[in-house]
Amino acid sequence: MIICSVNQIAKMYGGNAIFENISFEIKEKDRVGLVGRNGSGKTTLIRLLAGDDTPDAGQIHWKKDAIIGYLSQIPDYQGTITTKDVLKKAFTDLLAMEDKMKRIEQEMTNEADANVLHRLVSEYGALQDAFALHGGYEIESNIEKIVYGLNMNHLVEQPFSRLSGGEKTKVGLGLMLLKQPDLLLLDEPTNHLDLMAVEWLGNYLREYPGTVLVISHDRYFLDEVVNKVVDMEDGELTTYHTNFTGFVKEKEERLLRAFQDYEEQQKKIKKMKEAIKRLREWANRANPPNADLHRRARNMERALERMEKLHRPILNRKKMHLEMAAADRSGKDVISLKDVSIGFEEKKLFERVHMHIAYQDRAAIIGENGTGKSTLLKLILKELTADEGEVRIGSNVKAGYLAQSVFSVLNEETVLEAFRDEISVTEGEARGILARFMFYGHAVFQKVSSLSGGERMRLRLAQLMYQDVNLLILDEPTNHLDIDSREVLEEALEDFEGTILAVSHDRYFLNKLFRKVYWIEDSQVHAFAGNYNWAKEKMAEKREQEVRIDTVKKEKRARYKVPNHHSRQLETLENDILQLEEKIIDLEKQLTETEDMEQLQMLFKDKEELETKWETLCEELEK
Repeated sequence: MIICSVNQIAKMYGGNAIFENISFEIKEKDRVGLVGRNGSGKTTLIRLLAGDDTPDAGQIHWKKDAIIGYLSQIPDYQGTITTKDVLKKAFTDLLAMEDKMKRIEQEMTNEADANVLHRLVSEYGALQDAFALHGGYEIESNIEKIVYGLNMNHLVEQPFSRLSGGEKTKVGLGLMLLKQPDLLLLDEPTNHLDLMAVEWLGNYLREYPGTVLVISHDRYFLDEVVNKVVDMEDGELTTYHTNFTGFVKEKEERLLRAFQDYEEQQKKIKKMKEAIKRLREWANRANPPNADLHRRARNMERALERMEKLHRPILNRKKMHLEMAAADRSGKDVISLKDVSIGFEEKKLFERVHMHIAYQDRAAIIGENGTGKSTLLKLILKELTADEGEVRIGSNVKAGYLAQSVFSVLNEETVLEAFRDEISVTEGEARGILARFMFYGHAVFQKVSSLSGGERMRLRLAQLMYQDVNLLILDEPTNHLDIDSREVLEEALEDFEGTILAVSHDRYFLNKLFRKVYWIEDSQVHAFAGNYNWAKEKMAEKREQEVRIDTVKKEKRARYKVPNHHSRQLETLENDILQLEEKIIDLEKQLTETEDMEQLQMLFKDKEELETKWETLCEELEK
């Protein structure tokens, strides 16, 4: 059944047509991905579907009584209302029903009249049935599920008004998911989520009971979630009944077929024009002029005018032109961290971190929000100082840094001025360079403060391309970039001959470029030699191993628990055993993270020695 039908709609802003005469349908249970370049009109369309705006022409029809869910702006709740209070607003009707049930319970306690009591019991029973039917008893568990999945545990008791813009957006997303509308409209839902929350959201949306339409530039996420792709290009919509990977293939095939059809039609038009010209020449040579030939030429000309002309498909669209050239090579050892620890306000972010990045490594740092990913970058950039340990940068290392929030303080500068602040070139040269990053004509005189997130990222990439660097440190570099720009960035980074260290939650980007992953979890940094998928698999194995070790540890403690009447000597023996167990566990962790063969051999030797001592002490304890 169709839940939403769009018929020949059009929308204009400032006299410019965003799109005209577009039509498509959304069916129940569809998982639709709306894709297209930044500025193509995706958000405009989704606002029309949500009813936040009206089309200038055409109609949009919704299924009767369908509930539409769309987070149009960051919700605003003042005062002491907490994040959990905001999430509970998804269950306003159920909570009102619960309050009414409590009032009736109180009335039943105090009621002496049998007839009135019978009426109250009947009313209470009906309310209780409705409350249970609509999930009233699952309110807390549903909230916990969303809070855990979107990694909002630390926000639950905080006043909503004190949250950052990104945190408020995340809470708004959680509220929308809890409401479970019939048609869920999501505009870039992964932007403020960490990698684990993005994975959780993908799984959640696959099982969502309603219909989903999502705007996203996250290719991995789209592949996981959608079964239909609507491509918005040049004010037109084309629907593909497949996931994102299938869409890319089908679109390329469709464009090639369209180009072949266009070329065939152009050949036919050329032949017809030549025939018309020839007929007229023959007619004019005759004496008197041949009216029959003129009539045939005119008929052919009319047929040509009536022919529906095919538009020439654009196979190679304008893209950002990015080439990253490394400066003189650095030394072999680029970044080295030894026993580094740091924390804020008595909270340890991570402890005893070891990291080694060599020349031409492609290393990624991943982890949940708040685990210290950006802090680790700032330690490397010397913007912060470690509480303990040593951070060493190698010889001849020239770092270029792409921050997550770019140009946050250049509010009144123009694009041209901001670029020339970093790169010493003439105005003409600067405008030529900026044009390669899709800042054409008057766009170079825009204020940086008025730029979108994607435009700011392109401007910073333009600066980086002309800086003398051999180490790129990137903090969420794909944020705000559309899919075309992400692909250009990936190609440029693949060709970069220096070293790259990046923080990212874009799984496609991580799998394509990076072969070393540092995973931050529980104040520890775990190293893996492989891409994201490999690291994820090994991290799961590591968690299972730690659970097994913890279980064995508890069993051993229970086994060797010393009764109160035992001597001081036995208590000392037990403490020695526990200390050895701690050391063995620590060595086992190091063994899973070390790649150097010489170091592996030393660790194995140390572990064997400790295990021999442990067995000896256990034998003494059992005597």
